[in-house]
Amino acid sequence: MQSSKFVVGVIGGATAVVALTAIGTHLLSGTESTSALDEHTTVTVDGHRALAANIVAGRTQSKYHPLPWVGDKVSGVTCPTGLKAVAGATVTCHGRTDGGKDVTIPVSVVQATADSVTWTFER
Repeated sequence: MQSSKFVVGVIGGATAVVALTAIGTHLLSGTESTSALDEHTTVTVDGHRALAANIVAGRTQSKYHPLPWVGDKVSGVTCPTGLKAVAGATVTCHGRTDGGKDVTIPVSVVQATADSVTWTFER
């Protein structure tokens, strides 16, 4: 009887750890960001307010590989221009994996308001 309680406890504990790891991975591996449009982050691209290229590149690089088991680590991410604060606007950023492989990272705007832009990238 004692050993069956122990086995149930071990299985329950292992299940809880797996579930928490899966939830944490899901939360941390998201590719969507909402960024404020203020005097420090806003530029103009083709007459539209835009999120500065360095902000898009930095956030993409930091979120591209948030955990060792999610995606490849990239460095040197650059974006050719700012990301227009217009729903559907896109820009293609570039980076490099630790293995030296060039990576193309499509970025697109999901939603834009006067104060912020919500955008996502493909891993």
